[in-house]
This record gives sequence, C-alpha cells and structure tokens, in this order.
Amino acid sequence: MTDLSAFPIAKRWPAKQPERLQLYSATTPNGVKASIALEEIGLPYESHYVDIGKNESWTPEFLSLNPNGKIPAIIDPDGPGGKPIGLFESGAILLYLADKTGKLIPADPARRYETIQWVFFQMAAIGPIFGQVGFFHKFAGREIADKRPLERYRDESRRLIGVMETRLKGRKWIMDDDYTIADVSMLGWVRNLIGFYEARDLVGFDDFPTVAEWLERGLARPAVKRGLTIPAKG
Repeated sequence: MTDLSAFPIAKRWPAKQPERLQLYSATTPNGVKASIALEEIGLPYESHYVDIGKNESWTPEFLSLNPNGKIPAIIDPDGPGGKPIGLFESGAILLYLADKTGKLIPADPARRYETIQWVFFQMAAIGPIFGQVGFFHKFAGREIADKRPLERYRDESRRLIGVMETRLKGRKWIMDDDYTIADVSMLGWVRNLIGFYEARDLVGFDDFPTVAEWLERGLARPAVKRGLTIPAKG
C-alpha cells in the first residue's frame, strides 16, 4: 500500500486511495484549473476539499505542502522516478500534469514553449488583475469611496481581455486547434470575472465576442463541467 505518511497534509486530509494522485483544493478559479486538467487527462485522482472560508489553507498541515497558503496543491505518489512528489502553484501543477501524461500540451518544442508563455500570461496578469476587480467590485473593496483602484483594474482587465481577443481571432483555442493547459488556465478566471464577480458590464465584456465564443466552447466541454464542481464541499 502506498505510504503518504511523510506528508503532514495527508494526516489532516486522509487518503482513501493513496495510490492515486491527491488533490487538495476548492472550486476557485485557481483551484478548478487542476480539477479540469485532471478530468480532461483522465488521470486517476482523489480530491480533498480545503475550506478556505475556514482558513484551512493556513493550517500547519496545508502549509507544510504549500508555504504560500493558497489552493490548489497536489501529491503524486507516482512522481518522477516513481517517488512521491508534492507540488503547489496552479501553473506548475498544470505543466507537471501535461508533462507527466503528454496531454494538453503540444509535443513540438516551439509550440510547447508558446503554450507555456500563455499559461504564464494568465498567472502573471489575468489572475492577479481579475482578482483585484473582484475585490474592489464585489467584496470589501467596493466600500472604498475612492474608485480609482477599481477603475485602474477595470481598465487593465479590458486590456487583458483585448489581448485574448486578438490572440483568439481565427482560432478555436489559444493554440489554434489544440486545446491545451493555456485554455485550462484561463477558463475559470474569465468565467468568474463575468459571473461570480458580476463584472460583465463593468469591463464591457460584450465588446469581445471572440473571447465570449471561446468561453462558451470551453464551458461546454464535459470535463470542464465536471471540473468546475470538484472537489465537492465536505
């Protein structure tokens, strides 16, 4: 039987199937990247719900695997060389899963790096900026009388969606006809921006029809539909 005792996180969230990849997450835009990728790839895994509303990602057990205190995180008992590996940061997890399975990433080296640059674009730009829009438009930041921060993040969000619009013109996916981890990295964030964050009108999302069509295509994928609800709340 696979032994995960070296990982304190496995004590707080015990594995029923320790031979499978272990996912510690919640259904946030970063969290669903991993569950969508796993569902798309078909790699057997076991999911564990980390209740960020109860600050469970800041417990010693979770921090022992992810010192940044953010979801998601994984343990793969069958890591490189057959040895267990623990990983945090959603972009790194996406790349690891793609490399492990040879799925969701082009085999051609040049196209592989092109795909990775779009994952980094999401991590360095879309994620942080859309998250700030959410804070200043939907959450506590909306109570701040000075609206300049919100306006700044609104304008930057429009610029980033414009970058996506330009890239997707004439393309089905970010990498032409290849659905990749680049698409997986962005779907949850764009969905949240216009849905959960209620910022569709704020950012003028309807000015970007190509992005809207891409989002609709992505959300229609069965694996995406499943991944958006994993892990279920405990």
